[in-house]
Amino acid sequence: MKELYIKKIAADMGLKVWQVENCADMFEEGDTIPFISRYRKEKTGGMDDAEVAEVRHWIDVYAAMEKRKATIIKTIEEAGALTEALRRQIDDCTDQDTLEDLYLPWKPKRRTRATAARELGLEPLADLMWNLRTRSPEASAAAFVKGVLKGAPGAEDASAALAGARDIIAERLSETASIRQNLRTLFRSRRLEARATKAASGSPEAAKYRSYFDFKMPLDRIPPHNLLAVLRAENEGFLSLRLDTDAEKCSKKIYYDFCQEKGYPSGALAAQITEAVEDSFKRLLEPSISGEVIWEAKQRADVESIRVFGENLRQLLLQAPAGQKRTLAIDPGFRNGCKTVCLDEQGNLLYHTILYPHPPQNEKVRSITVLQSLLEKYGIQAIAIGNGTASRETEDFVRKLHLPEGCGVWTVSEDGASIYSASEIAREEFPDEDVTVRGAVSIGRRLMDPLSELVKIDPKNLGIGQYQHDVDQGLLKEKLDNTVESCVNSVGVNLNTASPYLLSYVSGIGPALASNIIAWRRENGAFRSRSQLMEVPRLGAAAFRQCAGFLRIRDAENPLDGSAVHPESYHVVDAMARSLGVSTVELVGNPELCSKINAADFVGGEVGLPTVNDILKELAKPGLDPREQASEFAFSDAVRELSDLRPGMELPGIVTNITAFGAFVDIGLHENGLIHVSKLGPRGTDPSKVLKLHQQIKVSVLSVDEERGRISLAPADLPRKH
Repeated sequence: MKELYIKKIAADMGLKVWQVENCADMFEEGDTIPFISRYRKEKTGGMDDAEVAEVRHWIDVYAAMEKRKATIIKTIEEAGALTEALRRQIDDCTDQDTLEDLYLPWKPKRRTRATAARELGLEPLADLMWNLRTRSPEASAAAFVKGVLKGAPGAEDASAALAGARDIIAERLSETASIRQNLRTLFRSRRLEARATKAASGSPEAAKYRSYFDFKMPLDRIPPHNLLAVLRAENEGFLSLRLDTDAEKCSKKIYYDFCQEKGYPSGALAAQITEAVEDSFKRLLEPSISGEVIWEAKQRADVESIRVFGENLRQLLLQAPAGQKRTLAIDPGFRNGCKTVCLDEQGNLLYHTILYPHPPQNEKVRSITVLQSLLEKYGIQAIAIGNGTASRETEDFVRKLHLPEGCGVWTVSEDGASIYSASEIAREEFPDEDVTVRGAVSIGRRLMDPLSELVKIDPKNLGIGQYQHDVDQGLLKEKLDNTVESCVNSVGVNLNTASPYLLSYVSGIGPALASNIIAWRRENGAFRSRSQLMEVPRLGAAAFRQCAGFLRIRDAENPLDGSAVHPESYHVVDAMARSLGVSTVELVGNPELCSKINAADFVGGEVGLPTVNDILKELAKPGLDPREQASEFAFSDAVRELSDLRPGMELPGIVTNITAFGAFVDIGLHENGLIHVSKLGPRGTDPSKVLKLHQQIKVSVLSVDEERGRISLAPADLPRKH
């Protein structure tokens, strides 16, 4: 990658040039983001996976820009207009807008008024006016009319000739890079104004946008969620948007800049230039630059919204697992019953049925009998209940049973379960079961290990973001893929039990190798060592290097195969063991022995202090799952309906979604309450830094709007920041 881009990335991200250079080199060699951030800290200076991912993003952006530059240079060269100065400007450019401004005069375009004027032979007249070489434009225009002008059709009369020349000048002004850049700077702080359209009048769909029906705010101060909302409303036809650009001020600025470069025209010519400037601004520049700066603001809003979405996804995927427990899972319902399944410790389906403990069937006695027998027959250790319709009623019913000692009851989010149950993945896993059974299984597995189950579902269907369908879909996918990959690799994957969907997110593997690993496991039995991965078809040395450290083998022949220590560092552990006069087996998992090791003694060659410290940390607690353990939760029995709420009530709740403007909390009703960001700390507080997704908190009711179904909450005890 060019040094120009390396320096730009480093400056923008606050990194050293060598950090970016090393990342670029490692990406070129095929190293992945998790591998680089975990096992190459010496080369990155300890960059985390988010920073490494951002460097990768900008490397891709500038690689695309370099291709774009090649196309632009070729086009200008073919037009015979490429000078060395222009080539240098293009080569040295690191800003997309500036690059496109440089290209604009030669960019193929639709037929314009200036095109028509050139076809009439009026460009020489425009040149005279542009370069201030005429004191009387009317007199000069007389030579460009029909019957007088030779070699071209000419205009109908002098007035038409001047109009055509002004069109050419207007287009030149609109394609001048400095003018465009100046206007962008001016427009970025101008006020965006929204007005309700006729279509919004009386429309139920438009009601959700009514707070924007008379909206005015400087573009650079609009919160991301507000901007995305008004843009969506405009797209749906309920709002009209305009940027208050101050045409008079901008036109004067353009005219002044023209005069500074060309000189001040005479009175008659000044009038013509002024008219061309005003036309250029109103017809060409204002629509173009307004669109550009609104799009810029939208891109910034996208980035912030995607950041929040990614953080929510990370918290969701890393939420506490209940662990490998024999689980009874219920997808609750009234008329259609409670879909009930029993799963073994590995999440395999053992039994399923439908029970009807609620109205209208009210088969309570039978439901109690069946559930009690299932609890005993399958040795149930945990119960998972979906949080959809009839969830509270089903939880109340289940808690009245004679539950086995230590058997907990959890409410589990159903978001995306219906998507999974109808997916190709679900059909492959349960070809003989219908969607209701698959959905209940997914609920149970989410309790046991949220990460393993949720990777099967498109994150956009997990109910954890806002405006996810309005933001840049390519950027969103990149962020979400990176987040899932980061979470999977930070936890580590059990090589002998992981599904192909989980394996596919392990560094260096992907869907094809994941399938090959499953096939090898099916044919040969459980892996006994990491080295056996080399026997998997198409899994060569390069893939092994990327994935080995993130795969765990419990009770392996070599205890290091169950840890996050990379095989390339096994020799370091062996040396540590020898220095203490113990075996590697004795050292692994022994914090007391690990504390006796001086990390600096094992630094050398490509093994730096960060790697040695990571090894020692891992040896003390090998294969430790960084996630907490799931804890039970119960909603308040005093609240069943919206009308039960009173200001000042304190209630237990679960955070269900975090946005830039606050956090939504489930307090056991159909409607979630909102803790506005202003209740979470001082101005500028990031809600995701205060609360976690699915965090159990206590809230205080501030107000209730029953008509609109809105509940305003505040934290009863502000949780400590995470």
